[in-house]
Amino acid sequence: MPPGLRQLRLAAVNIDGVLLNDTFSPVIHHFVVSRGGEYTADVERRIFSQPQQVASAYMADVVREPMTAQEALDAYFAERDAYLRDHPVRVVDGAVELVRRLRGLGLATVCYGGLGREHFDRFLGEWAHLFDGPGYVCTNDFRPGITEITTEIFGLAYDQVLFIDDVARVAESAKELGVPFIGHPSSFEHSFQRLLMREAGVRHLVESLQLIDETMLRAVDAEAADGTIWAPVDTGLARA
Repeated sequence: MPPGLRQLRLAAVNIDGVLLNDTFSPVIHHFVVSRGGEYTADVERRIFSQPQQVASAYMADVVREPMTAQEALDAYFAERDAYLRDHPVRVVDGAVELVRRLRGLGLATVCYGGLGREHFDRFLGEWAHLFDGPGYVCTNDFRPGITEITTEIFGLAYDQVLFIDDVARVAESAKELGVPFIGHPSSFEHSFQRLLMREAGVRHLVESLQLIDETMLRAVDAEAADGTIWAPVDTGLARA
């Protein structure tokens, strides 16, 4: 391990919205507003990083068009498929370099997200060798998955694992558990994730993966070692 890293042993990196572009926020927003629903921060909180059946039940409830949870889920994925024809999934600029940077600092790496393994294999399979353990963890059945990835899959302490995610609900869980966290909120114009992360007290927010550089990673490692990763700060919550 390079000199200076005292605490971190693993980096868990979210797939959609971090390593891959955000193809969920625009579809969820359109799903809600096109059916007469109001799109708010609470809507995002109740849908993002939830198990599919939980999210779809809420989506069915928040719109004016009568539908069951399963009908909402089916309609959502049909709309997402249509959206992807014009806005295909792609690897985010700097994603592979970020994983290599994490590994270069001596960290093991794992990818996680709510879709099945085939999603990872299709879009990141070329770089699967850059991830450790199972490589990819589907968290749909135990979202947000921090406890399971940290303690059950890798057998580590909460302050030894850095999570990088685009959803504030994951940040809120990380805060409760004392888990190091870097936020990469969506740039979608109607997104509330940056605001929600600020409200949660996230200290490290980035607009691009290039900003998660060695300096930031060493700072997070030092905060994790000192137990100050979630300590309040007086000035500036973001680096973006």
